[in-house]
Amino acid sequence: MKEHSDLTAALATATPTTANTVTSAWRLKQFKEKAIEYLLATFTVMSAILIFFIMYFVIRRAVPVFQANGIGFILRGGWDTQFMTSWQAPADQPSWIFGALPLVMGTIYTTVGALLIAVPLGLGCAIFLVELCPPWLRVPLTTTVRLLAAIPSVIYGLVGLIVVVPVIAHTLITNQMAMNMINIAALDGTSILASMIVLSIMIGPIFIALSSDALRAVPRSYKEAAFALGISQWRTILKVMLPVARKGIIAGAILATGRAIGEAIALSMVSGGVANLPDFQHGLVFFLEPVRTLASAIVNNSEGMIVSTCESALFACATLLLLSSVALSVMATWVSGMVRKGVRSHV
Repeated sequence: MKEHSDLTAALATATPTTANTVTSAWRLKQFKEKAIEYLLATFTVMSAILIFFIMYFVIRRAVPVFQANGIGFILRGGWDTQFMTSWQAPADQPSWIFGALPLVMGTIYTTVGALLIAVPLGLGCAIFLVELCPPWLRVPLTTTVRLLAAIPSVIYGLVGLIVVVPVIAHTLITNQMAMNMINIAALDGTSILASMIVLSIMIGPIFIALSSDALRAVPRSYKEAAFALGISQWRTILKVMLPVARKGIIAGAILATGRAIGEAIALSMVSGGVANLPDFQHGLVFFLEPVRTLASAIVNNSEGMIVSTCESALFACATLLLLSSVALSVMATWVSGMVRKGVRSHV
């Protein structure tokens, strides 16, 4: 509206030649703006179509295994044996029986364990960066956190394999413990615990960055009102800032969960690569048993792609990961929308 009024005023005081020049420039500007809008809309639609076709391709290749196993694919174990049987089966007698329960539970164990480590530590780090960190130190630490989030996962896996796994093997696993578990799984340091530690270090920077943004979005008037009432800084953080930023923090945890679920390379290096289903009855040894996740199974068993049954089983694992990621993305978007509405209502 302002541009239109400015254009009208310019035309009223201009000569005919100048008026034509101003009108042409305004029309050219409008044309460029519309062209950019249509171009962005086209890219958005193309991206959505591409994502749809990727989902269709993955799910379509997984349908044969889901048809042959039904819900048993998730509730039944025996992945390693079944995969080898399917690999060696004759072409005229394919084996479509697969059970991914150890892979599903391995994904759940490692993801939940990593969140239990990363969320409390990450939240404490976010509070320090936003409220307690000296100004001269805030920028270097914030930059470091964001750089850590950009490090390739294979680097984390390599560090975990060289540092974390040997420490666990030499300090937590005894010879007697290894002998007692020899018929179940080999205890060599690659384990749930190593996966939880490496994965928590990987998703920590993402959670810290998003939680910091959520805390910075809390209206300053809230803190000033709390200080005016004589409330201490720590009580203000715990009783005022964290409740207001709660939804943003939850959204950060959801996105970090999505990263953890889909991690393959690092976990294939430190988890043990065995489709083993750890038992809580083993006590604390539970955390020292090797596992395999859905994502790492796709990497470790990728040679089976040349066999149609094995290929479909791996695509079934990818489908479970894909649906989980979509569900988490929808949840994060919904929570973020609630955060924005809450911020606007408080302003």
